[in-house]
Amino acid sequence: MNKFDRQSDSADIQALPDDIAEELSRLPSEVISVDDAPSIAPPVPLSSDEVRTIVVSLMLTMFLAALDQTIVATALPTIGRQFQDVSNLSWVITAYLLASTAVAPVFGTLSDIYGRRVMIIISLSLFVAGSVLCAIAPNMPMLILARGLQGLGGGGIMPVVQTVISDVVSPRERGQYQAYFSSVWMVGGILGPVIGGVFAEHLHWSMIFWINLPLTAAALALLLPKMSKIPVFHRKRKVDWLGGVLLMASAVVFMLVLTWGGTRYTWLSPTVLAMVGGAVALAVTFVWHARRADEPFLPLPLLGGSVVPFGLMAGGCALGAITGLTVQLPLYYESVYHLTASEAGLALIPLAAISTVGAAVAGRTMARAKHYKRVAIVGTSWAALCGLGLTVTTLPLWALLTLMAAFALGLGTTFPVCVVSIQNSVARPQVGTITGALNFFRSLMSSFTVAAFAAILLIALGTDIPLASEHHAAGAVAIPAEDMRHAFRYVFGAATSLMTTAALCLIAMEERPLAGPSAKQPVEMAE
Repeated sequence: MNKFDRQSDSADIQALPDDIAEELSRLPSEVISVDDAPSIAPPVPLSSDEVRTIVVSLMLTMFLAALDQTIVATALPTIGRQFQDVSNLSWVITAYLLASTAVAPVFGTLSDIYGRRVMIIISLSLFVAGSVLCAIAPNMPMLILARGLQGLGGGGIMPVVQTVISDVVSPRERGQYQAYFSSVWMVGGILGPVIGGVFAEHLHWSMIFWINLPLTAAALALLLPKMSKIPVFHRKRKVDWLGGVLLMASAVVFMLVLTWGGTRYTWLSPTVLAMVGGAVALAVTFVWHARRADEPFLPLPLLGGSVVPFGLMAGGCALGAITGLTVQLPLYYESVYHLTASEAGLALIPLAAISTVGAAVAGRTMARAKHYKRVAIVGTSWAALCGLGLTVTTLPLWALLTLMAAFALGLGTTFPVCVVSIQNSVARPQVGTITGALNFFRSLMSSFTVAAFAAILLIALGTDIPLASEHHAAGAVAIPAEDMRHAFRYVFGAATSLMTTAALCLIAMEERPLAGPSAKQPVEMAE
């Protein structure tokens, strides 16, 4: 018999005084629910082969979403000729972007309520249904509607995939996987126009949609058998449909303002001003509703604190900078360096490809370093210095591409640090919600930056010029090279400001310890 046993035996013999016993009888005997509490025992870890299979299937899934954002671009002339409708061609791309941006927070939140498996099946089903309807569309209106349906599915893929990764690997290891997915997104974005052009020229434009069927089937065949082994963190609760509708409606109207402003309508036209007022009214109504709802669709306190707002802003600035430059740089290459349209497209590769190298460096650093935030602070500061160099000097093409690659290297470090830091700062049942919000705000920031960079060029050049997808070599040559150099200094300056803002946000963001084993330490399995 040990000391503890002797104390227990003596305690059993002693009787409680009457006054203490009476007091104890008055204590409430209600049971506290611990449904939302994390389990005491850790979930059974997945084997390395199972994690690898899940990651490969998710990468294939994300490749679908990345591919379909750009694959249609080079096939648009062929589609316009077949349907004899050129005026509405831009809506083939716009419908997808509007739908995918609006539903990103919806799928993220619903994955926290109904689970990842259900939502990834729904998103891929909508994506496939939209692809089939696009392929068999008899006219342009039906094609546009089908692209919107396809966008509903494509918009759910990104947040759900990132949320599944958060369920499979620890935050410390997660940065490396985020770098892998950045690479997939880059490859899909680059290959999209190439594959679309080949299909439209040598086969039929509908093949750009039919190809999604075998790719989706392969992704589901790899993923679904393993989904049952993924730890479950979702929590069933009432869905705030009104809040979701208000959020989506305000996003769609705001995206339409950015799409039509300065092109279809002037920025100060009554139509654009009315749409801005409508977007603001819907956003204010959403905030008012979220403050009063018992379980709001997007809890506003979730967007506060010392991590989330800074991570959202830093990630949005970085993605906005690279998206805005990607859209406008071909015009600069064609006008200043007299490149053809295809050569200008190839000149974008350093910007897109090297950013994934920066993401990979940051991801590996997060798995090893205690102060993981520093790599992104150094990277964004380096990108700001490179952007400053672009604004003050005129360089030959090889030097410009080198400096652009250095800019992209620093910029890429932002993405894994922001995503993992934000996911690491919220409770497990809210990871899907905050991931959907992250993708939503980054998409809005990208659209805003594209419109802002176009407006900067228009103001600097003082003339009507072909921008974004409308530009071509002949239109670019008509602009004097020196005027274009002068105008683009303001564009590079805007990109520099964005990266400076990202660096300041990362400095202000709290650096919370990442859960999970360090790469330097062996992983011990729970008994």
